[in-house]
Amino acid sequence: MGFDVIVQAGAGLRSGYADQDYQDEGAIIGEGLEGIKDADLVLFVGSPSQQHISLMKRGAIIIGHINPFFEKAKVRALAKADVSTLSIEMIPRSSRAQKMDALSSQASLAGYVMMIEAAAALPRILPMMMTPSGTIKPAKVFVIGAGVAGLQAIATAKRMGANVLAYDTRSVVAEQVESLGAKFLYIDIGATGQSQNGYALALSDEQKQLQLDAQQQAIAEADIVITTAQLFGRRPPLLIPKATIALMKPGSVIVDMAAESGGNVEGSIAGKTIEVNQVTVIGSGKWSQHVVKDATEMYANNCFHLIDEFSRSHKSEKSTNSIASLAVDLEDEILSQCIITHQGQVCNEQLLKHYEGIK
Repeated sequence: MGFDVIVQAGAGLRSGYADQDYQDEGAIIGEGLEGIKDADLVLFVGSPSQQHISLMKRGAIIIGHINPFFEKAKVRALAKADVSTLSIEMIPRSSRAQKMDALSSQASLAGYVMMIEAAAALPRILPMMMTPSGTIKPAKVFVIGAGVAGLQAIATAKRMGANVLAYDTRSVVAEQVESLGAKFLYIDIGATGQSQNGYALALSDEQKQLQLDAQQQAIAEADIVITTAQLFGRRPPLLIPKATIALMKPGSVIVDMAAESGGNVEGSIAGKTIEVNQVTVIGSGKWSQHVVKDATEMYANNCFHLIDEFSRSHKSEKSTNSIASLAVDLEDEILSQCIITHQGQVCNEQLLKHYEGIK
């Protein structure tokens, strides 16, 4: 496409890519953070630090996982630095944006990894097995939340031979759950729905209690429980209190996908595997780091499609394939939702309303 590309030295080592691999594709290897100073576009796997921000030139464009709802000070600093920030988390879940949706790509990997982690921690096998000493019944897996991660966890558990039950407040996903060979737990908690980003809407206190009561038996009977319930821009809901954990069989396993952002499971610790009432509770987080080779390739493809989409749409006969042609068009249906700072201002209305509410 004609861009000059600088890759930070050692950036790909943990994913199995040497600096020479990037050089073979035409990239320049930059030592330290020197490449940031003159860059028109900077791509991050995670979020820029204050040091990164201080080095960037005015008008530069950033792409990364900014976590903007919980990083108000950083977002304000990005606006003050007069850089345009594109937050991966804010990319809408629409047909046009699907190839750019890194959050969904990584969530799919997370669902797979969580099931593998749970199976490794469970002191029994998952599939039914007929042996000379008798038949071993299949393990029971209960998945709470049937979004991208939940559906992948369900599919993985079925491939491993487990008996799978799943629940989601959005009954519209029941068909997807059942198409994977799992059973759907129907709970009548009244009207529910999902946001434009595909996340379940927050429940009332009464609905939460109905949900907790109805799920209790399914949790108590399960060998593995995987919780994937997250709310866009808010702390995740508490789904499994310690009183419910106490009902589970010793040796059972719970994986809390939301441990790093507040947790679905009472007592789970971000980045840790602990034991609560003889039940293993896994809150490792950073799930895709367990499968870095695929995570790297998927994220790279998402970022490439993002750049390709918006550089191509602004070319003219006089322009070249320089990053200057990646114009920030706040009228575009995708960019209007995921650009959070531009021209010295926080420009995302949803984010501004959120900040007003936490003053």
